[in-house]
Amino acid sequence: MFRIFLISFMVLATSLSAQVQKVPESQAEISLTFAPLVRAAAPAVVNIYASRVVQARSPFLDDPIFGDFFRDFGLGRPRVQNSLGSGVILSDDGFIVSNYHVVGQATDIRVVLNDRREFVATVLLGDEESDLAILKLEGAADMPHLDLRDSDTVEVGELVLAIGNPFGVGQTVTSGIVSGLARSGTATGNTRGYFIQTDAPINPGNSGGALIDVKGRLVGVNTSILSSSGGSNGIGFAIPSALVAQFVDQARGGKDSFERPWAGMGGQPVDADLSESLGLVLPGGVVVSELHPDSPFRTAGIEVGDVITAVDGQPVNTPPEMIYRMSIRGLGATARVTRLRGEVAEEVEVRMIAAPEAPARDEQVLGKRDVLPGVRLSNINPGVIVETGLPLAAQGVVVLDPGPYGTRVGLKPGDIVKGVNDQVIETADQVGRALRRAGSKVSLDILRGGQRARLRFRV
Repeated sequence: MFRIFLISFMVLATSLSAQVQKVPESQAEISLTFAPLVRAAAPAVVNIYASRVVQARSPFLDDPIFGDFFRDFGLGRPRVQNSLGSGVILSDDGFIVSNYHVVGQATDIRVVLNDRREFVATVLLGDEESDLAILKLEGAADMPHLDLRDSDTVEVGELVLAIGNPFGVGQTVTSGIVSGLARSGTATGNTRGYFIQTDAPINPGNSGGALIDVKGRLVGVNTSILSSSGGSNGIGFAIPSALVAQFVDQARGGKDSFERPWAGMGGQPVDADLSESLGLVLPGGVVVSELHPDSPFRTAGIEVGDVITAVDGQPVNTPPEMIYRMSIRGLGATARVTRLRGEVAEEVEVRMIAAPEAPARDEQVLGKRDVLPGVRLSNINPGVIVETGLPLAAQGVVVLDPGPYGTRVGLKPGDIVKGVNDQVIETADQVGRALRRAGSKVSLDILRGGQRARLRFRV
């Protein structure tokens, strides 16, 4: 019996060894390669050379005391700052997507195609927060381009290729898999939101390049890496193609800045501790902690304490994920939001609206004859709250720009003016009138970072 088992084991081992050491035998096995895929996709990935003129600044320019004295002194000559990156052609008429940090604020953009043709490009729409920009090639027609795949259909483990121009050495292709989805808060720089993670090597210069699937469709735009050395450690991030599609639609619609739907809501992720206190079986979702009176979520019946678990059937576990889901839905649309109240789950429809502009901003700039000339003020509304990063419950008048004189007395952008010489301030036009009546001694009551303060000075 033992002899029969030994012989069987040897036969099985020999068979397995033959399988491991087997060399390609058929023409199909020999020709297994990414070459046809790369041949088709590579012409749509371009190199981008951008430059902008920057003015050297005096180190004293931002000083509240010496800034004015050195405003015209110690300035070096303007210098040209160059950046190198990649881009992807998305249409035959020359629409290109790239990263904002590659082309943002550039004064001269040159695009070089895979066949060495060169074009001048202009930025149609850019957004620093998403790190995306849409460009248009001048005089382009019949351009090679990639089709967009719905990034919501991408799964962990799929094969992907990253195409770009790392380190400026020329167009390069690397392969890998999708390592993770719904990565939020992990990318570097100013970007926030939702990313596809890949282990396909991505290096400096790959920014704005294509992440494609095995059918040559664009699933993401490479944007950053997680590295302590500056080189690829197998953790790269790409902006999903679903968001790219929204950028293209808004650029074609004539927008020059990306418009996101407004939530008018504050929330936090539901972790294990919070889920226990809320009586939930498992952690997950975003608990609503604050609602603006004009919030579309409030209008739809959502209340503080509700847990939002999904938008359009896709799970959300952080506020950036929820904002991403709203962004790809687009303004004017309606999203299906799943909320959990107690143990009852319900789906409600929420309208995707822009941040309301009520009350009117009524921006005021104090004149040369006013106290604190140059101070720029605005009434607070949801649009101003979004732009300035004020708390959701902020009301009254905000300082947009303190100007040189306002800076001297201690004003900062984002300060909320509550009073002038004990007179309550509710609208922007009241500030100038109150200052003109203040006399030689002035006190400003402000709210900064949730803390009240009083600034006193003489004129």
